Amino acid sequence: MLIDHQTVERIVAEMRRARRLLFITGAGISADSGLPTYRGIGGLYEDRFTDENMPIEVALSGDMMATNPHLPWKYIYQIEQVCRGAGFNDAHRVIAEMEDHFDSVCVLTQNVDGFHRDAGSRNVIEIHGDIHELYCTACGYHTHVPHYGDLPIPPPCPDCGAFLRPRVVLFGEYLPTDAVNRMYEQLQQGFDMVFSVGTTSVFPYIAEPVVEARFQGIPTVEINPGETAVTAYVDYKLAAGAAASLARLWQRYREGLS
Repeated sequence: MLIDHQTVERIVAEMRRARRLLFITGAGISADSGLPTYRGIGGLYEDRFTDENMPIEVALSGDMMATNPHLPWKYIYQIEQVCRGAGFNDAHRVIAEMEDHFDSVCVLTQNVDGFHRDAGSRNVIEIHGDIHELYCTACGYHTHVPHYGDLPIPPPCPDCGAFLRPRVVLFGEYLPTDAVNRMYEQLQQGFDMVFSVGTTSVFPYIAEPVVEARFQGIPTVEINPGETAVTAYVDYKLAAGAAASLARLWQRYREGLS
């Protein structure tokens, strides 16, 4: 899709007046990395049943992880395999570079691929976790793995022999307390601009920062090819892909600094 030049110029003008930016990102920001944007943990499944003839929401639930970890691990492993063959793209890179040009750039992401951190972003709130972080619910052992490789499914804890699980929010589970607290701390400090990038914003905690910013008169931007739950609330809309849109915005912003 074509990127509207006039909208780009208006957004860039707002960015030049801003010092604190919030980026709320979803599966669409990783689309240019080759990851699918379908619903589900990590974005792999859309209205389909598993090989076991059950909804993916059941197979990838916290209850199933507790009672039959082999089943959710089967699909978590598939998700990690897709992430393993991909990496961060220009959208992640641009957001990371912005940290050196603004007082604060915060990323609130629903993605579990770890691409924001891989690109160099330091202030990242992974509200749904990171698929590369594994921990044992029995003894508290934890580790970070760059990829699953040849891990047995499910992998045993090296300390106590119980099963490890990824630090991701499965269906039916609560959001991690530390991530939620960090999110509210950042929101209380306030932002000069809020960007919604590649997310349908169906979760209230993802939509509310955009809606609240609009009511407070804070400029809001949505980058998404389709209509979403926050489209009616944003000041500026770029109906295009995340990587191309953010690269164009950053190019025009940097040109104004030279």
